[in-house]
Amino acid sequence: MPAPNTLTAARPRTDFLSATDAARLVARVGVVEVLRMITYAIEADYGRWQDFDKSARTAAHSVQGVIELMPVADARDYAFKYVNGHPLNPRLGLPTVMAFGALADVATGMPRFVSELTLTTALRTAATSAMAARRLARADSRSLALIGNGSQSEFQALAFMGLLGIRELRLFDVDPAASHKLVCNLQPYLPQFGATARVFPSTQDAVHGADIVTTATADKAYATIIHESMVEPGMHINAVGGDCPGKTELDAGVLRRADVFVEYEPQTRIEGELQQMPADFAVTEFWRVVQGLAPGRSSAQQITVFDSVGFALEDYSALRSMHALARSAGLLAQIELIPTLADPKDLFSMVRQTGLSSASKAA
Repeated sequence: MPAPNTLTAARPRTDFLSATDAARLVARVGVVEVLRMITYAIEADYGRWQDFDKSARTAAHSVQGVIELMPVADARDYAFKYVNGHPLNPRLGLPTVMAFGALADVATGMPRFVSELTLTTALRTAATSAMAARRLARADSRSLALIGNGSQSEFQALAFMGLLGIRELRLFDVDPAASHKLVCNLQPYLPQFGATARVFPSTQDAVHGADIVTTATADKAYATIIHESMVEPGMHINAVGGDCPGKTELDAGVLRRADVFVEYEPQTRIEGELQQMPADFAVTEFWRVVQGLAPGRSSAQQITVFDSVGFALEDYSALRSMHALARSAGLLAQIELIPTLADPKDLFSMVRQTGLSSASKAA
């Protein structure tokens, strides 16, 4: 029998963060503080954009929705996310978006962290919006119109109140119950920031006079949530909900009036508001702004759009942030994802040993 390999005989350890423990972690640390940490992590990773092996996500589309895989890697880490988008899921008692993902060591391929990413995706999406708005919105912005008051909305609101100084929330959703839910969830936080939240009867009413507009709607449709006539000089727009082929939120005229910034252009051309535009329509990848290679906002009257579809690098940033926070809080479990082998070339030994153990118990 070959001698045990001391490098592989040790029990492989994969950390695990469940959905319940992720929520417990965010509650313990504080939503705004977690958003702050993830925002800084995303910006730091955008600052070393060239270090990453990047690709557009792989998507499997159906009539009901989409399922996607999102990978990214640098010289040390490999990360991926599995995520879906099924707008009719709430009728079945399921979230519209569900996700999980992992971090692995590039040197060995060993997965060291597996995590829920449903809650974490909402956090990283809001963090990305705040990161972009910090450079693209006017510095004196104080009002946010939030169109679409579903699962993303609380995180978007808290990111903008806590990280950018927003003090007026102007809310609209086609489902009044969603807006009521949002206001109720935000009530404990509004006094902390000296902020107000008001529900408006239409998108146009909510957007009028807003400094920043975030659209976070769920329908998989070519929709026009924001018309060109609603856009005012100096406005910054975060287009969050349009994130797959056949799904948009902005009138093409809005894009033509604005300077448009994107995460990863090859992906956004297919999935974002850009799918409405010709292939030569000019955009700026946001990493160029972070690295000082391109301007962000250049005047008070400028209209800016962040055509955000979600990119795997942001999930990597969020995964490493949540891993570090969960380790410090003692909320990581361990799972047996990889087999423990005395001889790494003898995978069948697991079956043989398990069979012998079962036979012994039966006897």
